[in-house]
Amino acid sequence: MNNNTKRGKAKTSSGSDAEMDGHHINSSVPKVRQDSGDKKTKKLSSSSSASAVQTASGMGEEDRSKITIWRRPFTTLYYFVREIPCSIVDARDRFAMSLCDPRRRSIPLYRRTLILLVFLGILYSLYFMLLKEDPKSIKIKEDIAWYSYWVFLGILSSVGLGTGLHTFLLYLGPFIAKVTLAAQECGSVQFPRPPYPDQVLCPDESSPDGVTVSDIIGKIRWESLMWGFGTALGELPPYFMARAARISGMADDEDLEEFNQLLQRKKRLDPSKLSIMERGKFWMEDLVEKVGFWGILACASIPNPLFDLAGITCGHFLVPFTTFFGATVIGKAIVKVHLQMTFVILAFNEEWLQRVVYLLDSVPKLGPIISGPFVELMKHQKATLHNRGSDVPSEGGMVASILEKFVMGMVIYFVLSIINAMAQHYHKRMTKEKTKLKS
Repeated sequence: MNNNTKRGKAKTSSGSDAEMDGHHINSSVPKVRQDSGDKKTKKLSSSSSASAVQTASGMGEEDRSKITIWRRPFTTLYYFVREIPCSIVDARDRFAMSLCDPRRRSIPLYRRTLILLVFLGILYSLYFMLLKEDPKSIKIKEDIAWYSYWVFLGILSSVGLGTGLHTFLLYLGPFIAKVTLAAQECGSVQFPRPPYPDQVLCPDESSPDGVTVSDIIGKIRWESLMWGFGTALGELPPYFMARAARISGMADDEDLEEFNQLLQRKKRLDPSKLSIMERGKFWMEDLVEKVGFWGILACASIPNPLFDLAGITCGHFLVPFTTFFGATVIGKAIVKVHLQMTFVILAFNEEWLQRVVYLLDSVPKLGPIISGPFVELMKHQKATLHNRGSDVPSEGGMVASILEKFVMGMVIYFVLSIINAMAQHYHKRMTKEKTKLKS
């Protein structure tokens, strides 16, 4: 009896333990299910929030495209004014960050000294330009103003504001053509100064050896070099922007975001599936990254619409400033500019122009109508070169009037494109702040 009771108690205890274990297992199952359910809800909520952000950004892009001076003039002007101080602060912060040492996150002493020297030089230049009034200083100020004008045009050509202003086609190219035609007509490049460079007049005596291409290049070399140096300066903002983003870890600019997407696509895409433009970008990025100084020099020495990518690549991979800017100045201000000068001088050879006029005149019915204004413009130009009085009218005919209005229209459109771009950037800034507050 006692043994039977012990066995029954053992069975009862083992059964109760089994029930307790089963109850524990069953109670733990809902917890696992609940945890998985929480994870699913979190994923759903995160995906829904991401989709909401994408929807908001998509709606922001649609609204942003409508912010133009001809669709919403008052809103565009208001956003443009608000964006000016924001852009100045962003440029200051990015420039300061780009000067920092990537390892120490501080500006080295030699860079601080260089910035101080540049600042003192600017102060002295302002003092010289505003307070010096002796004849020699006035002559120096005129030269500084003249060459600064070409540097400014070069900066506008490559800085990337708005749609970009092609100042070589609008200003430097016509200036080279005017000097070339005048040198061929006068037989000399020793134009009286003044009124040169504001007005080109033939000297009293022509050169006995005639005028060569090298003589014309020597006459316009400094204007062209200053313009090329300005184009090199205009390539610095993408470099400083990408360098600051790499050091600080922020990439809130459209060009930087596009560059990061380009690097990601390069890793996961098959090269055969890329478009011609994408292959060109990849080739540019590989050349600059692997070849270094000589790759930058090669890219800067030819007309290259993708050179902004070279500046962003150099900034992203922390290429030294001297390497990037030195190669850019040599390529743009020396190699490329001399190629452009030579091309314009050869293109505006008088014999070549006469052939062009002959070909235009040979067009049936429309030939005389097309060639007439060009012949009139060339006659007016020659008369102006030999005239020292006021009997020649200042107007150059229909072609000169059309060219003048075309240049004015391009400048106005360039200014409006800057206003539109800055207003849209401010709208993008506000959209990002709103999405941050909502998230």
